[in-house]
Amino acid sequence: MKLLYGKPVAEKILSRLKRDISLCDSKPGLAVILVGNDKASHLYVNLKEKTAVEIGMNFFRHDLRDDVAQEEILQLIEKLNADEKVHGIIVQLPLPQGFDTQKIISNIDPKKDADGFHPTNTELFLQGKFGIAPVFPRAILQLIASSREDLKDKKAVVVANSDEFGKIMSAMLKRENIIASYILSGNISSQLGQIGDSDIVVSAVGSPGLLRGEMLKNGSIVIDGGIEKVGDKVFGDVDFGSVKALDGFITPVPGGVGPVTIACLLENVYLAFEAQQKEK
Repeated sequence: MKLLYGKPVAEKILSRLKRDISLCDSKPGLAVILVGNDKASHLYVNLKEKTAVEIGMNFFRHDLRDDVAQEEILQLIEKLNADEKVHGIIVQLPLPQGFDTQKIISNIDPKKDADGFHPTNTELFLQGKFGIAPVFPRAILQLIASSREDLKDKKAVVVANSDEFGKIMSAMLKRENIIASYILSGNISSQLGQIGDSDIVVSAVGSPGLLRGEMLKNGSIVIDGGIEKVGDKVFGDVDFGSVKALDGFITPVPGGVGPVTIACLLENVYLAFEAQQKEK
């Protein structure tokens, strides 16, 4: 299988953003709220900060203790919603136990919801209306397109661990004239025929070895959006060794979806910045 690396796809997006930002009188700003000491979360936020600064975007980082009161987080979000220098807000997930993630995300102004997780934006997206598109599915779509294959009327299956992601990812694929459906990871053993019949397979579960080469159609495009750390190594959902002999395309883990997700996040911030400037 040919590897679909995320870096060149991300660099193309970031290069365009850097040029566009350099032409602006004021700069778009991203605020990130990071709660607790999760090492992976700190790594992701560091990468977001580094990339944002490199393209000329303002970055406002708020590191909070894991024993912070939820009300304090909500008050910070309220403050950021009102801050004209902040055009995009994200809360780095997962949050430590004890926090109501949905309530916290729902308090972000939908116009500043850079991840596209707010219920209002999710609903708008599923209805095919304008809103901030969810970042992770957008990144996956960019990687599929980077294969340069003709995608029209291709069959796609999304292996998801939630109905919400399955519906959103399927909807995004359908917009590209791809015939898409989703299955939940817990039902995978009864859906092997559907996976084997698909030209495009998207998996975002976080379960190493979930998919093997014998389950996939030869020549398929496989986007591995799962990530799980085992010891010192990071694995995706696909058993990489078992697919190498197949024709087609696959994203590596790490180095596949991750870089493009960050680029799409910053693109969402820029689009939110543009929309907010027009409202002034």
